[in-house]
Amino acid sequence: MPRTSRSIATPIANTPGARPSRQHGRPLVLCLLLLLPLLAHAAGFPADLKKALERANIPLSDVAVWVSRVDKTRPTLSHNPDLPMNPASVMKLVTTFATLDRLGPAYYWTTRLKMDGHIHNHTLEGNLYLVGGGDPVFTHADLWKLMRQMRELGVQQITGDIVLDDSALRLPPHDPGAFDGQALRPYNAGPSGLMINFNALRLTFVPEPAPVPAGPPVQLVSAANAAPAAAVPTDPRPPRILVDPPMAGLDLDSAVRTVDGHCARRWYKALDAEATSERHHRRLSLKGTWRDDCGIKDWFVSPESPEDFARDVVGGLWKELGGRLDGKVRQGLTPDGLPTLFVHTSRPLADVVRDMNKWSNNVIARQLLATLGASDNTAPDMVAGGARLASVQLAAAGIDTTGLSIENGAGLSRTARITVRTLGQLLEQAWARPFMPEFISSMAVAGIDGTARRRLRDSPAQGTAHIKTGTLNGVRAMAGYVIDRKGQRHVVAMLVNHPNAGASREAQDILLEWVWEGH
Repeated sequence: MPRTSRSIATPIANTPGARPSRQHGRPLVLCLLLLLPLLAHAAGFPADLKKALERANIPLSDVAVWVSRVDKTRPTLSHNPDLPMNPASVMKLVTTFATLDRLGPAYYWTTRLKMDGHIHNHTLEGNLYLVGGGDPVFTHADLWKLMRQMRELGVQQITGDIVLDDSALRLPPHDPGAFDGQALRPYNAGPSGLMINFNALRLTFVPEPAPVPAGPPVQLVSAANAAPAAAVPTDPRPPRILVDPPMAGLDLDSAVRTVDGHCARRWYKALDAEATSERHHRRLSLKGTWRDDCGIKDWFVSPESPEDFARDVVGGLWKELGGRLDGKVRQGLTPDGLPTLFVHTSRPLADVVRDMNKWSNNVIARQLLATLGASDNTAPDMVAGGARLASVQLAAAGIDTTGLSIENGAGLSRTARITVRTLGQLLEQAWARPFMPEFISSMAVAGIDGTARRRLRDSPAQGTAHIKTGTLNGVRAMAGYVIDRKGQRHVVAMLVNHPNAGASREAQDILLEWVWEGH
């Protein structure tokens, strides 16, 4: 049965009050004005929302809520609106607003191939330069197209080096294991001026069928004297593991064992990966257990820094295309004045923020914040510059930025902070901006797609909420838009910072349904 909210909050504007006498009217009005925030909390907080938080053992002091109509300036529901809280991945809405507002939905990035020599007899006599532009969604398929164009020119051999220029972004040092100790998880990868494939290596696990045992020699015996054939035991074979994209200089060493049983929902929890490097030799070691019942599955890891990953992918793809390289693949700067051979143009920013928000891609968010900071030459790096410019963009739009701390733009942070007032005003301002369609469509639709695809599935409110969700240990957050059953659109934001925050999903869904009901 669909869950529905049974309580109806009374808006403050409709709260009846006694008519004051002329003698005491003015003091009474002043008292009511002073008590207005408390009255709003007491009269407007949905009863079912409060009960859900109580069931999760989450006190109201660790919860912040904001609800408003997009065409009104005052919230219809406000609780702890000015309490700075960790928003987890909901911080990506700040990055989205700032980049769309400053760069525009049609903004794009370029990645270029240049050379410093000439082509003669199928040979590039000189160096080939791959010049990154900070493209957040440049994949190995895009790189393959550029490399294939070189081969189509007839280039079979490069006498010099392939030089990778990632100087487009001026970045601070990044430790992928600093946040949670999971350095090989792709969500922890740092930004790069030449990011390839989100710095993620895809490992495809394919069940390896057991060999058919050879039968015993044929013997002519009578049926009466025939003994039953003994079963030949066969151990399950480990899965075959396919690597994509091809990586030059990275060896895969698998000790994954196949065991009997059904495939678990989180089958990848039984696997572990370790990356090691000795001089110029790099190895990715896998261990754990696998079940053939899982079928064919993909698992993504980030075994190297963006610089090393780009080097190994470029070398691997050039070799796979049949190209020969006399020198090596290395980092370097591109000399001024070199001719451009080929250019790859990225998809527009409107598409990129959709990829980021629908599936909460941290790498894209980090890239966007650094791109935003490219024009701030006074900042120590482009990430810090991007965070500062994002705050400036919000303030210029009339958004209260009190308590705002962005850090990396992705929300994968223990220090990031924002208030629901800031989120509410940001969503209201986005609604009035020319990029409103791109902003709203970047968010997941509850019960339909993205990170919210499992939300409100059995509710009449399914498909009515565009929301960005965020989850960390001790944090659960949500912000976006809801269309109520009368067709009116509302802004909604809810932040929970508490050790039991993970149990507040029901409360968030109750809030979404309460808004959908039109309270």
